[in-house]
Amino acid sequence: MKLEQNDESILFSLTKIPDVFFSEYLSESSGDSIKVYLYVLFLAKHNKDIKVTDLSKKLALPLQVVQDSLKYWEELGLLTKKGTGFIVNNLQEIELAKLYKPKVSLSPEDIERNEKNQYRITSIESINTTFFQGLMSPSWYADISMWFDKYGFDEQVMIALFNYCLKYSGLNKRYIEVVADAWSKNNVKTFSDLEDYFQKQTVLQKNYKAIQKKLGITRPLTQFEKDDINKWIIEYGYSLDIIEIALKRASSKSSFSFDYFDKVISDWHTHNLKTANEIQDFLSQKQYKSQSETKKTSDKKANYNNFEQRTYDNFDNFYANSQN
Repeated sequence: MKLEQNDESILFSLTKIPDVFFSEYLSESSGDSIKVYLYVLFLAKHNKDIKVTDLSKKLALPLQVVQDSLKYWEELGLLTKKGTGFIVNNLQEIELAKLYKPKVSLSPEDIERNEKNQYRITSIESINTTFFQGLMSPSWYADISMWFDKYGFDEQVMIALFNYCLKYSGLNKRYIEVVADAWSKNNVKTFSDLEDYFQKQTVLQKNYKAIQKKLGITRPLTQFEKDDINKWIIEYGYSLDIIEIALKRASSKSSFSFDYFDKVISDWHTHNLKTANEIQDFLSQKQYKSQSETKKTSDKKANYNNFEQRTYDNFDNFYANSQN
């Protein structure tokens, strides 16, 4: 392993990091991967050679973590694998390549689109000022514009999306897309749609907690369980009073599952039962029918047992008569 000595004293040397790293990659990356990248950047500046195993020891990180981190930066394009080593790519050139799309002139469609997007431009600048202190990376502009086209959100919804994500998790692009997907699947387009969606979510959250309490569940509900509850409330239109009827039917059982509740409640929906009274009548009729069938079965057994059997007191005489 060949190492070259740099004449510049390490005491006075600097490792420069473009600002785009902080605005574009810092929040998206894990602490260990950032640690690996910064040290690789430092070594590359001094033209040093180091084995991955030694890098693992030097950074006090497991070997697998170092390998995964190198692969992560390679997939993002910040590192390029070359033989047994890596080339550290220029961040600014990478971002410029993403943004540079030469156009000789604007088409009439582009001009019309630009006129229609004045509100969009204003909202993006508002996001830049409010959430990035005016230092938003250029790639965020492209992503926000793409989200406008993909989800069809109006400007107020897009700003609300950033507010929501900052409050609950942070401005991570992956998380923003997860939330945006959820809103879009619930037909959110306008701010009025978003308000309706939040109201429904508030009702659902209350029902989640109520059902957990009634069933004595202390753990968080799984997504599958929440999906079942959403179906009962949103698709079937059942209130908690109706759902509670199904929950009570499991109170006498030693074990129960959401699959059981779903089958019971879905059966009510199949029979077009809409109110608690209709469901109670349906259950009463079902119970009466079951009791009637049980009674008929019991009567048949009783009649069979009461059938008069022939008796034979003297088997010798019976044998003699059969011979004659």
